[in-house]
Amino acid sequence: MQENPELYEEVKIFRNAREREKYDNMADLYAIINTLQNLEKAYIRDCITPQEYTAACSKFLVQYKVAFKQVQGDDFPTVDTFVKKFRLDCPAALERIKEDRPITIKDDKGNTSKCIADIVSLFITIMDKLRLKIKTMDELHFELKDLVDTMNRLSIIPADLEAKAKVEGWLATLNEMQASDELTDGQVRQFLFDLESAYTDFTKLLHNQ
Repeated sequence: MQENPELYEEVKIFRNAREREKYDNMADLYAIINTLQNLEKAYIRDCITPQEYTAACSKFLVQYKVAFKQVQGDDFPTVDTFVKKFRLDCPAALERIKEDRPITIKDDKGNTSKCIADIVSLFITIMDKLRLKIKTMDELHFELKDLVDTMNRLSIIPADLEAKAKVEGWLATLNEMQASDELTDGQVRQFLFDLESAYTDFTKLLHNQ
């Protein structure tokens, strides 16, 4: 080794920013699938409550869809090709991805668990949009109204829950705007802060059920 100092040099798997982005995206997808697999095991072993499982699984399924779109292509047309390539042992995760819903959610309308999953998904979607600087009324209104409506349908949410009031407050703000109007940078920052706070309060409510 002393006679070959080049052996101490760092070996890089990428040669430019584009390749680095590619490997970062694959790492994100790998981590999400692996996390889903471990979450399924935790639920089977009663390490987490059904409410905690439903909220977490719904969140990871949303993140999976975004992550897979970043790597989908000729090399990985399906998630199965990705799993096979990197030798991931994750049958439970693949089953969740295939069904596209937590195991606690039955495939019927009006189910409490489905409402919970929808609320989690809508929170994440709106917060992601705000982080991407999407701030016109017509690009935010649909999901926000859907979030308010879904929260109103969920019976376990008390009428005076502060998280609900915050979401309804921002819907009222958007309702006063024209479709092409934009939130200011200050409003976007406050909106995101309020949603993150409301989401935290909502998950705490689930844990206390």
